[in-house]
Amino acid sequence: MYTTIIDSQTLGQHIVDSDWLVLDCRFNLADAKYGEQVYAEGHIPGAKYLHLDDDLSSAITPDSGRHPLPDTEKFAAKLVSLGLNVQTQVVVYDDCGGAIAVRAWWLLRWAGHQAVAVLDGGFPTWQQQHRQVEQEVRTTHAVGNFKPNLPSGFTVDTQQLQESSEWLIVDARSPERFRGEAEPIDPVAGRVPGSINRPLTDNLHNGLFKPAEQLRDEWAQILAGTDPKKVVHMCGSGVTACHNQLALEIAGVSGTCLYPGSWSEWIRDADRPIATG
Repeated sequence: MYTTIIDSQTLGQHIVDSDWLVLDCRFNLADAKYGEQVYAEGHIPGAKYLHLDDDLSSAITPDSGRHPLPDTEKFAAKLVSLGLNVQTQVVVYDDCGGAIAVRAWWLLRWAGHQAVAVLDGGFPTWQQQHRQVEQEVRTTHAVGNFKPNLPSGFTVDTQQLQESSEWLIVDARSPERFRGEAEPIDPVAGRVPGSINRPLTDNLHNGLFKPAEQLRDEWAQILAGTDPKKVVHMCGSGVTACHNQLALEIAGVSGTCLYPGSWSEWIRDADRPIATG
C-alpha cells in the first residue's frame, strides 16, 4: 500500500491493474478550465479527472475561505462513481509539483481511505520518461463500494486557532505573500500572527520530493520538538498547505492538522489580527 508518494516507474507497472485508480488533478487558479483542457489533450492512461472547484471543494460562503472542504457524502459519491473500492490503491497527480494533487491526497485520507499516494514529479516526469499518454476520456466505470469514515483530529477551525496559543502554525505560501509584500490572490496581505513560513517549494528538489532523511532533518529544525498534534498547516485557501503535511508524512511524522479555511478565511473578519513584515 502506497500512502505518501509513488514514482512513475512503479505506477507504470500497475497502470492496468483493476484495483488501482489514477486521478488527474491538474488545475490553474487563474484559469478554472485549464485542467480539463490539458486532460483532454493527454493524460495518464485510464486516469479520471477531478476539478479543484467542482469536485475537491464546496461552494464559497460569506464566512469561508476560497476552497471550503467538500461535503463528505458528495465527495465519496464522486469517488465511488469512478470505481473507488475499499481496497483500491489511488494515485493522484498534477503538473505543479503536487501543489494541487495534495488536496485530493488529503481529502481521501480525511474521508477514511489510506491507500492514496501522490505521483512524484507528476505529469511532467511521466512525460519526460516517455511513458504512455492517452486522449481518450473513458465515460463508463465500474461503481465502487467505498464508504467514508472520517477520523478525528484532521482539522482545526478559526475559533480553535484564536482560542489557543499552543498551536504551531506553518504557512505554505511563498515568502513574499507570507510577509505581506505581495498578495496576487486575496484582498488582504499578511499572515496569522505567530505563524512561521515553510514554502511548499522547499519540500522539492528538481520537481521531486526531497529524500525522507533530508525532509526529516529540515522539519526537525522547524518543529523544534513540537508535538505533531499541535502543528497546523495553512496556506491561502487550504489546498497547498497539504503539501507540507505530505512532506512530514514522507519524513515519518504523522498527526499534524490542517486549517482548511486558511488565510482567505482568516481575513473574512476584519477584527482578526494580521501581521506583516
